[in-house]
Amino acid sequence: MTAVEPAIGVDIGGTKVAAALVEADGTVLDSAEVPTPSAADQVAEAVADLVARLSADHAQIAPRATVGVGAAGFVDVDRSTVTFAPNIAWRDEPLGRRLAQLTGRSVVVENDANAAAWGEFRFGAGSDIDDMVLVTVGTGVGGGIVHRGELVRGGFGAAGEIGHLRVVRDGRPCGCGRRGCFEQYASGSALVAAARERLADGGPGTTALARAADDSGVTGPMITTLAQGGDPLAIDLLAELGRWLGEGCADLVAVLDPRVIAVGGGVAAAGELLLQPVREAFEAHLPAAGHRRAAQIRLATLGQRAGLLGAADLGRRAPMTTRERAQ
Repeated sequence: MTAVEPAIGVDIGGTKVAAALVEADGTVLDSAEVPTPSAADQVAEAVADLVARLSADHAQIAPRATVGVGAAGFVDVDRSTVTFAPNIAWRDEPLGRRLAQLTGRSVVVENDANAAAWGEFRFGAGSDIDDMVLVTVGTGVGGGIVHRGELVRGGFGAAGEIGHLRVVRDGRPCGCGRRGCFEQYASGSALVAAARERLADGGPGTTALARAADDSGVTGPMITTLAQGGDPLAIDLLAELGRWLGEGCADLVAVLDPRVIAVGGGVAAAGELLLQPVREAFEAHLPAAGHRRAAQIRLATLGQRAGLLGAADLGRRAPMTTRERAQ
């Protein structure tokens, strides 16, 4: 039986570019990272340098390793072109083709949340089922959908943009150009905004948060730490965020009917302080509650590794017809 060669997974973020050499079972053999270049046209070169570094260090076991790339933004159905990226000035960027030319390897590009969803499906919170949705809660809200063991990419490659479901008519403005999007109420940014509003009002219970925010300002991890220490205001802020998430998950179930909804991203570090109100709101707003089998709400298990593992596995599995290949 032929051994399955490791693949290289890459996660392009707004602050860093990370890469890892990953076995078929999800074991990370090696990893490296660099700060994300400020110039958009230098990002591909940074990725190629990381791929070259990992390849040189493991030339005996990964001579032809494919490269899977997760990038924030819209990735066309060709799994090569980034049509729009929110944090990097890419518009119709032929990222896959450029990387194939720079690295001499087969390359597959995927939306970063899709890559994370696939990582959780293959190696994490969804590894025991075949239908799941990952909801990532960070600066915004992202998502990825797996149905019957396949990643759902949509007709044009842009499925899974959960954060841009409209939940409030004429609500808060969103960076996508609309108002009232889910991520304006259920993201880490929304959590911080709500905390700042409470501090500005100076209501009861703000003392601990004000003291913690004195030097560096309010952050999501700060709120989580205070909540884990029993601070009532921080617990209430997380609960409010959880209620928004739970209602949104109920809407997702009405359309997608997954077996599992995994909640990941930075805010998920709050654990049950977040998941308990998510589950309560989910059950309260689930259509036909009590008359249907409903998704389990689980905590994602892979953390920041989800995107790397998922990208590597997607790169390895993609048919040659959807890979960019070196000329």
